Amino acid sequence: MLNLKSRILLTGSALLLGLSTAQAAEYEWKFQASETSGEPSFKIKQEWAEKITRMTDGRVEIEVMPINSVVGPTETLSAVSAGILQGHMTDPSYFSGQDPAFGMLGNLVGAWQNPYDFLEFMKHAGGEDLYNELVEPYGVHLIGAATFPLESVPSTVPIESLEDFQGLKIRAPQGMVYNIFERIGATPVNLPGSEVYTGLEKGVIDAADSTVLSNNDAMGLHAFAPYPLYPGFHSMPMIAVSINKDIWDGLPEELQTTLKTAFDGMAYDLIARLKQQDIETLQKLQEDSDVHPFDLPAEERKKFRTAAEQEWQEWAGENAMTQNIYDSATAFLRSRNLL
Repeated sequence: MLNLKSRILLTGSALLLGLSTAQAAEYEWKFQASETSGEPSFKIKQEWAEKITRMTDGRVEIEVMPINSVVGPTETLSAVSAGILQGHMTDPSYFSGQDPAFGMLGNLVGAWQNPYDFLEFMKHAGGEDLYNELVEPYGVHLIGAATFPLESVPSTVPIESLEDFQGLKIRAPQGMVYNIFERIGATPVNLPGSEVYTGLEKGVIDAADSTVLSNNDAMGLHAFAPYPLYPGFHSMPMIAVSINKDIWDGLPEELQTTLKTAFDGMAYDLIARLKQQDIETLQKLQEDSDVHPFDLPAEERKKFRTAAEQEWQEWAGENAMTQNIYDSATAFLRSRNLL
């Protein structure tokens, strides 16, 4: 039996060994996400970062941080390029001001009625290659594309047809979705996602192109916007899981493969889990007499899609890359009778 002194020495050695193991990561990175810390999707991303540490035997540690932790949402591309951040998990539409192709590939509004169709396009029909052709000159590499289920629209007033968008002050990020809402008669207001809550609370906006139903509910938006449109019909932004290109190029091939495999897994897990959470949230809201979810009728969705297609064609003429994206995405949609 060990005496007290021996047990203290042994315990101290174990603690030092544990400390050494905790510090043994070869790669420690900060990735900024585009959600607040309370959103379910943010927590799922954190879980996957923890899984990657286990999958790599502690060689890779990724700290996933919420929106605005280090830089603003429109600045993460530059921050990853400069090494201020090592990566990000964000909607490329934030970078439309640098090249409209980011907005077009990041959120081809109205195109995708199913998130799995989008992932098939990105992962198996050339979408990720197109994105890397776009982003790598900025010093950033796309590890993998992810997305949400179709977004809901929390609204302070009932929206039962496209006519109800006339004059509606709706939060929308700059880019394609902003322009399409203008096309259907709305009055878009460019606010970051982090300001949607206060915008609805203070009456700055009437509705919001925000995120999925469960995220919106977790943020408390339905207290001010009790007429959510669900299921979503318009927006399904890409989540670009990207890393500094020099870091990526310097990684051993086995770690590149592990990261790619893990983030591809996260993409499908994110959709399935958020869909389940959306269903549970919908059931809860339907039991709440103060909240009234509404499903936009098929004929109204078709009108929105027509307006969206007109906007795609406008954007296609912006430059060679936007034309490539338009040609590739519409060819994919036609090949599957989705257009």
